[in-house]
Amino acid sequence: MMKHKKRVFVLAAVLVILGLIYISFLQFKISQYSHKDVPKNADYLIVLGARVKGTVPSLAFASRINAAAEYLKENKETIVIASGGKGTGEDISEAESIRKELVDQGISEARIILEDQSTDTYENINFSKRLIPKGDRLGLVVTNNFHLYRAVSIAQDYGLAVQGLPAETPWIAVPKSYSREYLAITKFYLKRYILD
Repeated sequence: MMKHKKRVFVLAAVLVILGLIYISFLQFKISQYSHKDVPKNADYLIVLGARVKGTVPSLAFASRINAAAEYLKENKETIVIASGGKGTGEDISEAESIRKELVDQGISEARIILEDQSTDTYENINFSKRLIPKGDRLGLVVTNNFHLYRAVSIAQDYGLAVQGLPAETPWIAVPKSYSREYLAITKFYLKRYILD
C-alpha cells in the first residue's frame, strides 16, 4: 500500500514539474514575440478583433486599436485591415468598432479595409489575407502581447510574411488572458503537428 502511494506521489510530482516546464516554455515564446523590433513602413496592418461591449471595445481590444492608431500616424503609407465579425452581446462588428475608433483618432477612412465575417483568429487571418492589396508584402499583425505568438504563427502558416505589433494587456485581464492563451496554444500545436 505504501509503495503504491509513493508511486502515485512521484507520478503526480513528475506531471507537475513537466507542466511547469511546459508553461515556462509557452511564456518564453509569448515574451519572445512581444519584444521583437517592429519594422517601419509596413504595407499593411491586420488588427485582430476582440470583445465589444455593445459598441464599446473592451480594454484589451482598445489597447490593440490604440497601438494600431499610433503606428498608422507614424507610417502614413500603411493601410489597415480591421478584422472581426459580430458576436453575442455586440451591437456592431469588431471590424466596425476598429474603424470607428481609428477614425476618431484621426486615421483616414480611405486607409481602412473592413473584414467583418470572422469568428476566431484563424478566420481573422484567412479572411483578411483575401483583402490584402496585390503587391503588398510586409505586414504586421496587431494584437495583445499574450496573443501575438499564436497569431503570427497562424499567419505564417497561411503564407503571410508578417511580424507582430504588440499591444499592452490591461493588468486586470492578465490572469484570464494568459491561462486561456496557454490552452489555445496547446490546441494550435495539436492542430499543427498532430491532427493535420
